Order: sequence, then C-alpha cells, then structure tokens
Amino acid sequence: MKLLVINGPNLNLLGVREPDIYGSQTLSDLETLVRDYCAEKGVEVDFFQSNHEGAIVDRIQAAFRVYDGLIINPAAYTHTSIAIPDAIKAVGIPAVEVHLSDISKRETYRQHSYTSGACLATIAGKHFQGYLDAVDILIKP
Repeated sequence: MKLLVINGPNLNLLGVREPDIYGSQTLSDLETLVRDYCAEKGVEVDFFQSNHEGAIVDRIQAAFRVYDGLIINPAAYTHTSIAIPDAIKAVGIPAVEVHLSDISKRETYRQHSYTSGACLATIAGKHFQGYLDAVDILIKP
C-alpha cells in the first residue's frame, strides 16, 4: 500500500503558528511520526505541502494510479475550495480529511468543510494522532 499525505496552507509554519491551537511540533516532526508509523505497518508514504490551491489540485491529480490512499489536511482551503474535493472525487482515491484542531468548535466560518463530502472520514481535534488514525482507516481491509 502506498499513501500520500497532503498538507495545505500555513502548515509549513507548524511550531511557530499559533502554538496554543496547533502545538509546538513542526511539520517535519509530523512527517517523521507518520513515516515511522507507516514503516511499522509496511506502508509506503510520501508527503506534499503547499500554500497554493492549484498546486494541491495538481498533486491530487498526479496521485491517480500511483497511490492507494490520500490523507489530506486542506487547512484554510477546507472552508473555501470546491476544486480540492472535486479533484479527490475525480481521481477516485480513498481519502481521509484530517484537522489538527476541532474545526467544529472554532470560528463559525471554519465549521463547514467542503472537503469532507469527498472523503471516507474526517478526523478533527486529535492533533498529530489524527494522521495516524487516518492511516489506520485507509489500510483496513
């Protein structure tokens, strides 16, 4: 099995950006955690982060027939992008949406996800553990 983890805008600033909400660990820390977890499960994993919606759409499209599952944290694009869920639907790769914080308990504009309708599951508010839970969902037989 081969998974792709996609992180959206501002997640490159983990550890610096609002640590009271997102914690003090970095994107590199997250990637190491997920990579090690996947290695234990015999799963290949690649990572992609972009602050640009079109780049995320391009990466999802490029995943077609390459990856068996997607883990995506679209970040702010969760609440604004129709192109990202459309790309997920177009490629037909099983996907799990992940959010570090619990978006259902944040500002009103953050409570709606366009992406969730294109995904098998949405995990929110479990910080880095949410990514590991997403791996488990995608590798279940």
